[in-house]
Amino acid sequence: MKIIRKPTAYLVGRQIVNDEAVQRFLDDHGVIWNTDTDIAAEKLAEMAGRLCYMSFGKGRKTNAEYLGNIIGMQHGSVLEHAVWNFIFTGVSRSFTHELVRHRAGFGYSQLSQRYVDESETEFVVPECIAADPELQTVWEESVRQSQEAYVKLVDGLSRRFNDVESATLRRKLSRQAARSVLPNATETKIFVTGNARAWRHFVELRANQHAETEIRQVAVAVLKILQAESGSIFGDYKLETTDEIEVASTPHRKV
Repeated sequence: MKIIRKPTAYLVGRQIVNDEAVQRFLDDHGVIWNTDTDIAAEKLAEMAGRLCYMSFGKGRKTNAEYLGNIIGMQHGSVLEHAVWNFIFTGVSRSFTHELVRHRAGFGYSQLSQRYVDESETEFVVPECIAADPELQTVWEESVRQSQEAYVKLVDGLSRRFNDVESATLRRKLSRQAARSVLPNATETKIFVTGNARAWRHFVELRANQHAETEIRQVAVAVLKILQAESGSIFGDYKLETTDEIEVASTPHRKV
């Protein structure tokens, strides 16, 4: 039985800009605009904001100044045009139950327990349990029993559905019923697409000392990646350690 202590966040996708189409739009409307960022998401968010007032070539010159004003004025709709794609692994089903409550601005694709065999799955142990050897022993025994029950159920159900002609359907029918005994600690993987406004909201709610431990770890990891990706959009967040817990805060909440 494999046990996981920490989640992992992979940034797997970011936007690109069609520069030819942008220039054609500028030419067609007789305006000139240049921005100092090479980050597509930042460029697209600035472009969207400037379009609202046709303020290309006017006002704030740098991307950081422009988006900083947008964030300060809480005009968050402009940030919805900036998008990043993540894969989270080493996370529990408890975590994904919490995560998918964030609906606005997010899209999800999660590992299917109906199709994927969980007989050799990993389990995510909460930090507070892992810190106590006696409690971890109790926890390990519980998840081990659940996994053993899953394997027995899949085997028995496979025989029960032996008359089902499709092997794929037999496996699905067996696994979808047997998964009912697997605990919330079962490791899963999830692909998450979110726009910048949604990611900011996620960080604000989850990267603080009141959030559940696992989702806070993911929120902090996401913030670190996005700060490296886009200082103009996420640079206002400050990371600090409070009571040995890493948390984030910003003076510009609810953008």
